[in-house]
Amino acid sequence: MSLLVMEGLRRYYGTGNGGVTVKALDGIDLEIQPGEFVAIMGASGSGKTTLMNIMGCLDLPTEGKYYLEGIDVTTLDPDRIAEIRNAKIGFVFQSFNLLPRTTALENVELPLLYRRGTQSSRAIREQAMEALSRVGLQDRMDHVPSQLSGGQQQRVAIARALVNRPSLILADEPTGNLDTEMSLEIMSLFQELHGSGITIVMVTHEPDIARFARRRVVVRDGMILQDGPIPEPSRAEEVLKRFREEHTL
Repeated sequence: MSLLVMEGLRRYYGTGNGGVTVKALDGIDLEIQPGEFVAIMGASGSGKTTLMNIMGCLDLPTEGKYYLEGIDVTTLDPDRIAEIRNAKIGFVFQSFNLLPRTTALENVELPLLYRRGTQSSRAIREQAMEALSRVGLQDRMDHVPSQLSGGQQQRVAIARALVNRPSLILADEPTGNLDTEMSLEIMSLFQELHGSGITIVMVTHEPDIARFARRRVVVRDGMILQDGPIPEPSRAEEVLKRFREEHTL
């Protein structure tokens, strides 16, 4: 079964100015299978962010259907959509979105607290610690964001996205605020996570970053212009190694 399916997806916005309607998405048909690593590309205003917002259950289409693991999200009430978003989707943002006065461990615990259920405080802490260890920050758990580099902050954000063991990771320009070396570190981590079977959909405007994915979807004027595999994806670990060799004094 496909992880997500979009059929005839349209998202229109009224500007309130003379009744003008903006077509952010204008007939999207898209399927993503479990375990894929997909890069969504497009210029500013192309519709790629609106597409990701609908994938992440942050917005609903004006027309069309969106199925996530066979569930028709477009028919659900807001509370049920929020439950699905928290349980099935992990988000990674360009600006990290970490709470500034909260430790890395406490930031990662937050999604678990929202859906605590019968989990004990100890179980929540252990799960968050496991997620931070997975991204290589086992020795930075008690640090607040200001004590971490940009790359480390993004790793905390990735751990937070992973902690609920979601079906899908959505990354919106995850390297946009990072320098070259840190960007390569993050893409190496994404490739490692993808290699373990995690499905990743990443929005980026950078062709060099998109090359680390396995499939590229190009959006223009709210429609899919191109969709296909990336021949010989770049290996971030190898690119990072060459970069460090070239910039070592």
